[in-house]
Amino acid sequence: MPAHATLHVLPQAPGRDMAAAEDAAAMFLEALGIDLDSESLRDTPRRMAYGYAELFTARPFDLTTFPNDEEYDELILVRNVPLRSVCEHHLLPFVGTVHIGYLPGERIIGLSKLARVAEHFACRPQLQERLTKQIADWLAEQLHPRGVGVVIEAEHSCMTLRGVQSVGSATVTSTLLGTLREDPRSRQEFFALAGVNA
Repeated sequence: MPAHATLHVLPQAPGRDMAAAEDAAAMFLEALGIDLDSESLRDTPRRMAYGYAELFTARPFDLTTFPNDEEYDELILVRNVPLRSVCEHHLLPFVGTVHIGYLPGERIIGLSKLARVAEHFACRPQLQERLTKQIADWLAEQLHPRGVGVVIEAEHSCMTLRGVQSVGSATVTSTLLGTLREDPRSRQEFFALAGVNA
């Protein structure tokens, strides 16, 4: 078996027309009665278009895994990884942290890649519930671990800046697979190490 295995992960296909996005941003702002003739607002449609393009672009990375030669069989957890995405219902940001853990099988993953996987799925219009499950399912497919756990805690600006304006509220979602779902002690250990009251 090789010393490591890599899987090159690319961002979603571009398919972008930035000129059209800039025009659409200008039309959107003007339709809301915002005058774009002032010096400070004149370039806002371009900045807006490129800002959203950046939010929707994940950086490519190599998923590096290594053989679990030591047969390590305890929980591996990376917690408090910063996370940002955009709510697909209002196209407003949500930000928070993600905690990702797994019980390794034959291979282990480079720790920084756990954060990269979260970023990969977060860089698109999202639902927090879907995002949580996508991260867990993808790691289960790639690593074939004995269990995977993902918890996301996030503040949604669509709740805090508009509508109910519930400032300071947090939404918590979790996905548990394999042993972390089936075994109560393993599940409790994951939640305790992640710092989540379950």
